[in-house]
Amino acid sequence: MSGAFGDQALEPPARTTSQRMARFVAKTPIHIALLAIALVWLLPTIGLLITSFRPSEDVLSNGWWTVFTGNLRFTTDNYQSVLGGQGMLTAFLNSVSISIPSTILPLLISALAAYAFAWLEFPLRDTIFLVVVALLMIPVQMTLIPLLDLFAALGLNRGFLMLWIAHTTFALPFGIFLLRNFFITLPRDLIEAARMDGASSWKIFTTVVVPLSVPALASYGIFQFLWVWNDLLMALIFAPRGGQPMTVQVTGLLGTYGTEWHILAAAAFVIMLVPLIVFFSLQRYFVQGLLAGSVK
Repeated sequence: MSGAFGDQALEPPARTTSQRMARFVAKTPIHIALLAIALVWLLPTIGLLITSFRPSEDVLSNGWWTVFTGNLRFTTDNYQSVLGGQGMLTAFLNSVSISIPSTILPLLISALAAYAFAWLEFPLRDTIFLVVVALLMIPVQMTLIPLLDLFAALGLNRGFLMLWIAHTTFALPFGIFLLRNFFITLPRDLIEAARMDGASSWKIFTTVVVPLSVPALASYGIFQFLWVWNDLLMALIFAPRGGQPMTVQVTGLLGTYGTEWHILAAAAFVIMLVPLIVFFSLQRYFVQGLLAGSVK
């Protein structure tokens, strides 16, 4: 049928109020379960945040949950003590100096290598890619001492250069694997059209592949940044004297202020603050990157 009656026949029937209520009630158990899971995950963070603002005598005498019963005594002295007297401000700057280059370098190199494995033809391409994937199975702990000896022999054991190289090296196999699997899902016709228009491989990479791959690049960047920011093992081995990040500094506070929970809570939340900001500000790209390549 055509005309007004045909158009009306194609329109879906409007839901009544009772249908909407029935739909809401049917999904209520799912909403309650998701809310309970979110609460369980957030509860330690909420407790840590509240403890970091409580005076030491309150922390030692009662639990953080007593703030909900009217015990609303808060102070910023804990953060002043951590950032001023415990060297956490310097450690924070060290963490930033380590994390940003250790995220940008593997992101750039992995994207270039993944583009080559996905869209360029060269001898032994698939064999080399399998070797790169096989490197994912090598434990990091097995390479730390040989790598440290190599850095010392090459004179690279100064500043943050060792950490930048180490984090970049260990991050490349996963980054190449992840981005290559995304790049091959891009439309071939689009790549071929750019080549027919005379675009070079570099031009195709910068103007076609990268703009279409922002979610995947952002997801890998988030993973790498959080990994480097929260790293303790490589920081203990490769960080120079006086250049320890916050993860190492907090372990030192555990020995000095083992029972000063308000100091430790403030220091721990300072470490958590930047990853939380990065994740929530880029969560849209993070979710898109996790789903990228699942459907074409």
